[in-house]
Amino acid sequence: MADHIAQFSGLPIRPRINMHQPETPTKYLRGRAFTLIELLVVIAVIALLLALLIPVLASAREQGQRAVCLSNLKQLTLAWFAYATEHDGMLVYGDTGTLIRKTKINGAIKTITLEGWSGSAFSARTRAELIEDPNKGALWPWIRDVDIYRCPRIQPDYFRTYATVPSANGGTKVPGTFSNYGFYLGIRVGSTVLKLSRLSDIVNPGAGQRAVFIDGGNPTAINGSYYVEYLQPRWRASGAPIHHNDGMTISMADGHAEYWKWKGRETVVDAVRRYGGSFLYEPQTEDGLYDLQRLQKATWGRIGYTMNGGP
Repeated sequence: MADHIAQFSGLPIRPRINMHQPETPTKYLRGRAFTLIELLVVIAVIALLLALLIPVLASAREQGQRAVCLSNLKQLTLAWFAYATEHDGMLVYGDTGTLIRKTKINGAIKTITLEGWSGSAFSARTRAELIEDPNKGALWPWIRDVDIYRCPRIQPDYFRTYATVPSANGGTKVPGTFSNYGFYLGIRVGSTVLKLSRLSDIVNPGAGQRAVFIDGGNPTAINGSYYVEYLQPRWRASGAPIHHNDGMTISMADGHAEYWKWKGRETVVDAVRRYGGSFLYEPQTEDGLYDLQRLQKATWGRIGYTMNGGP
């Protein structure tokens, strides 16, 4: 009615207002837009949270990988023990592959073949080749899982990253000893057998203190046994096995596995000194010497030199 009156009176017609239609929110939204300072604050908070979370996530990942590594070492050691139990206490050959060597039995020289704890299959180029190759070593009947032979922290194209210590019936001779037939076994210093060939050799120290398997840390350096000196206070060329946050994992003859955190920072350096034509490194600090002697004692049962009061 008002529109009709306005039409005849010449007045402009006002548009009808819909009482249910909300006002345009443009002005409201403009007032609530983020400022540059607010955006910078949000970005800074996100960056701070990431800086806090990334180390925590990395640490959690390392803890998980270390747990798997310790489990692998424990399973290998249990298989090592099972092999000895089924072979009248004789330990499995501690190197990889197969060895043909001579020994004297009842006055006659005999040729024997020794199958290593890990076989040539673990030198395969692909995982498929590894699985298909039957030459997986003497411990395979008790393992049946190719992933047990490697630390999950190492690149996946390395199929074996563990090694035995040389005293666990490995091929490396005890330094300062000699044998025409290559065994280098049964050498005793007091009640300690340096080179183990049978479970009954593990007397002093006991099984909980004699090393069997070690996480080498550097897969390219593992060619059978991880070597550590006996007669000298020094590391071999490969140095200390550095893995798992400046430490290493190791298993003992009683079946348990341990994580060792290196005390001496010099232990984790790659530099070595050259002695007598071979790369060797002698620790220069008390912590570095402690690290070395700890592994020497776990390997050989004692150290073969006198220093700071003797072995």
